[in-house]
Amino acid sequence: MNVLVTGATGFLGSRIVRSLLADDHEVTILKRSFSDTRRIADVLGRVSAFDIDRCEPSTPFEGGRIDALLHAATCYGRKGESAGELLDANVLFPVRLMEHAACSGVKAFFNTDTFLPADLNGYALSKRQFRDWGRRIGKTLGIRFVNIRVDQFYGAVDDDTKFPLMVILKCLENVPELPLTEGIQKRDFIHVDDVVEAFLLLLRKRTGEGAILQEYDVGTGQPIRVREFVETAHRLAGSRTHLSFGAVPYRENEPMDLSQNTAPLAALGWKCRIGLEAGIRSVIDSRKEGAR
Repeated sequence: MNVLVTGATGFLGSRIVRSLLADDHEVTILKRSFSDTRRIADVLGRVSAFDIDRCEPSTPFEGGRIDALLHAATCYGRKGESAGELLDANVLFPVRLMEHAACSGVKAFFNTDTFLPADLNGYALSKRQFRDWGRRIGKTLGIRFVNIRVDQFYGAVDDDTKFPLMVILKCLENVPELPLTEGIQKRDFIHVDDVVEAFLLLLRKRTGEGAILQEYDVGTGQPIRVREFVETAHRLAGSRTHLSFGAVPYRENEPMDLSQNTAPLAALGWKCRIGLEAGIRSVIDSRKEGAR
């Protein structure tokens, strides 16, 4: 297939691009002219790239060559983005892409979604809003909308500000103290390689099959308390950092447990292969070797 990937220079998107190429798919990516391409620098010559700030949203679809669109781009709102910027990135941009994809004969739109409730923050609200729009567009224009929800995925070359990698790095650095919430809330921590395998399986099995509207949860199926993840990372890193649980208050509307249903994905033949300790060890080993 020829797969169009958004967010291709990001953590998840870059891993998806590499796996698609390894499976002999043709890959088209959307990026900005000023995007940091270091994660895919060695494979840029093997993909067709469009700078979305220099072309119309319809341009990548001209000629009808795209079979499926995999949307991994997102704005988390961690850099002080306004409500308008969150809406542009997480709602209006994918809405326009999905409309152009549908009108160009693209078979399926695979969307990366979150388990977080809409009332938690602007990011979660915008993701819920696009999920609703995606379902509406799918029904109206007849393009298959496959919504893929993921919780806490992690890996060695993720953004250092994201919680799992931040915790591991602080433990490796032996910072004197790491302020944390009480850590009672449950989250499903999953290694990015398992997430990528799920995306590629869904791409193979669901691009031209199944209902117009589909939803899959990607996770280990065994959520753990945040405290357990932190303590495991601390132990495996041999860290001297003091873990200050309870020093940070929970966010308003913080969910204590995020329910998920991994059975539909398992029924397609997917299963999680990387356990928590093995996943954290792989991150620690990579960072010790100087991975960037």
